[in-house]
Amino acid sequence: MKEIAVSTSKRTEFVDITDELSRLTPTAFDGILVAYCPHTTAGLTINEGADPAVKRDILEVINSIIPWDFGYKHLEGNSPAHIKSSIIGASVNVIVENGNLMLGTWQKVFFCEFDGPRTRSVWVKFLKA
Repeated sequence: MKEIAVSTSKRTEFVDITDELSRLTPTAFDGILVAYCPHTTAGLTINEGADPAVKRDILEVINSIIPWDFGYKHLEGNSPAHIKSSIIGASVNVIVENGNLMLGTWQKVFFCEFDGPRTRSVWVKFLKA
């Protein structure tokens, strides 16, 4: 297993980790890259990375659907972050061919922060095909 450290600077944000995942990928490897977020208030997703407006739009909609001021019961006060994490998910899988991540033209892998700013981890495992 390998690990990526991700530092966030806002309460909610998407951080592109595609290049870090590519650097960790063994050359000439064929199989599956599994990236896993071991945090209950963050997640991982694959989406468009060319236009930063897409990240902004996704975060604005998620934040409007799951507001911070709702009367949640969780004593730590970060229930919205837990809900957002559950909706986005904790992991992504990417096919790897000859050491290359097989992402679509516009796709990037994003770490999704919902309770920042913090320093977080992403665990990465490579499974042979």
